[in-house]
Amino acid sequence: MQALQEREVLLERRHYSPEQTALWDKLSLAQKFAASSLTQFGYDLAFIRNSQAKSIAILLCDDKVATITDDGEIDTSPDIIIRH
Repeated sequence: MQALQEREVLLERRHYSPEQTALWDKLSLAQKFAASSLTQFGYDLAFIRNSQAKSIAILLCDDKVATITDDGEIDTSPDIIIRH
């Protein structure tokens, strides 16, 4: 069972570029758990916004935006504007 889970993790990592991996490494543990749950719905980690010793992870899914705070709180209707 453990080998199967490890294999799934490795296969999942193949879909991420080195830039994506670097972004994931910067997330807090709570953000990683929350982001992992959002990826199941098609969201991808786009960038991390740092301000005043806080970080907010920004995830995108088509035209939808979600944010995750340091403590893992997910907001699927954030009041932010994403420039393209």
